[in-house]
This record gives sequence, structure tokens and C-alpha cells, in this order.
Amino acid sequence: MGRLLASLFISVIFVQALAIDPLALEAKHLGASAHLAGRWRIKFTIAGVEKNLILVAQPGGIASFLLLDTAPDDKPTLTPLPAAWSELSNERVSISGETELPLGTCCREIGTLIFKGRFISSSSISGKLIFITNTSEEESPYGFHSWVGVFAATRIPDDKKQ
Repeated sequence: MGRLLASLFISVIFVQALAIDPLALEAKHLGASAHLAGRWRIKFTIAGVEKNLILVAQPGGIASFLLLDTAPDDKPTLTPLPAAWSELSNERVSISGETELPLGTCCREIGTLIFKGRFISSSSISGKLIFITNTSEEESPYGFHSWVGVFAATRIPDDKKQ
């Protein structure tokens, strides 16, 4: 009898939770892939220069970068570059991919671009980034030349839903 009452009590609480906030329950069941999945415009500043890219995040941590102004003469790159993402605890995200960026006054650097940020809202993320180049640098704590910056990302609405 006690187990039956406990089971009934838990069922009632579960039904009330569904009635109170079904979207929160759905998001919890969908997990990270539903939270970050989609298209994002990322504006980032690194080495005193502002750059832009489109992140296309697919479920399962698969993504791509479409760099909007990093090709020669600040033109967009023609081919999206592979990237990866993960959603961490406390509304934090990590996004990374290999890319080439125009840094400094003379050079283009190839390396790994890593974004570490936090959801500000369901359609906004901000945080810091690091770009670690493939150029060795003995004075760097990482052993490679690196640049640090900041970023802000905004979800791009899906036109098909409107």
C-alpha cells in the first residue's frame, strides 16, 4: 500500500510539472543538441581587429565555420570549414575549428580558433576566444604563438519557421 501511494504521489508531481513548464521539460530531454543547434552569427575581436563568421551547429557536436571577412581583401571564404562544439555545465559552450586568420600587419596565421562562452539568453552567447597558431614560440606558455580575444554570438532565425 505504501509503495502504491508513493508511486501515485510521484505520478501526480510529474503531471503537475508537465502542466507548469512543458518547454523546460522538453529542453531537458532534448539536451545540448537542441540548445546550440542552429545558425549563429559570431562577431569576434582579436588582435584589435573585428571579424565575423557564421557557425552552423548540428546535433551531435558537428559544426562548420563560414568566415565572412577573413579571406584576402576582407572577402568571405568560399568553403565552410569543419568545426566542433559541446555544451558544458552552467549554460557554457565550447566551439572550435581550424582556420586561417589575417593577424598583424603582414601575415596570415593558420591555427585553432577556440570559443569559450556562456548563454546570455536562448539566442545570445558571449565569452572569450583564443587562437593558437601552428607557429612555434618558445616564450609562450603554450609553446605556440597565440592570440586572445572576445566574442558575441547571436542566433540567426530560421526563415522556414516564419
